[in-house]
Amino acid sequence: MRPRYILIFGPPGAGKGTQGRRLAAKLGLAYVASGDLFRQQAEAGTELGKVAKQYMDRGLYVPDDITIRMVLERLREPDAARGAILDGFPRTLAQAEALEGALAEWGAGIDLVIYIKISEAEALRRTRGRWVCRNCQAVYNLETNPPRVAGFCDVCGGELYQRSDETPETLRRRFEVFAEQTLPLLEHYRQRGLLVEVDGERPIDQVFRELEAAVGRLVAG
Repeated sequence: MRPRYILIFGPPGAGKGTQGRRLAAKLGLAYVASGDLFRQQAEAGTELGKVAKQYMDRGLYVPDDITIRMVLERLREPDAARGAILDGFPRTLAQAEALEGALAEWGAGIDLVIYIKISEAEALRRTRGRWVCRNCQAVYNLETNPPRVAGFCDVCGGELYQRSDETPETLRRRFEVFAEQTLPLLEHYRQRGLLVEVDGERPIDQVFRELEAAVGRLVAG
């Protein structure tokens, strides 16, 4: 069976990480988030990571050439041989074209595109209480999805922290950039019949059940 590739889109705070990881685990696919890749590079102090952090801390997208190279290298790793859930990539038309070109070379393509919609007000509310594991990047929210032990990850026991690119000012800018650069890309996928829209302001399990149903229709088809 050829690899499957599912894209998850949404503005900051939409729950892409939480839902993407659950979906990847259920389907046996790799979970690949461009933001996680950049933050790992930044934590390691690499030159690429330093450049990426400068953009992310201002709420801007990392340049296409850097993003494309990093994500495609990640997709060549063994755990992505069956395919991947892609979170935060592509974000621009240039990135989409690069991804589709690479997948075509591998005898694959994009199978499904999921758009998790939330309002800016809801995103700001959620991110005020959001904490992320330094080790495995699992995401928690002190209101809706708190860790069992304060300050530590349920999955791996790692330390939880709040991201530097989630100040109210940066989040507003990220919303603006998403609307300017990524929403037009969703129309590209809608016209190809690949897009499924989900209301992300409902409880986590309800959203996941709808994602499962969408994937089930894909598999059945």
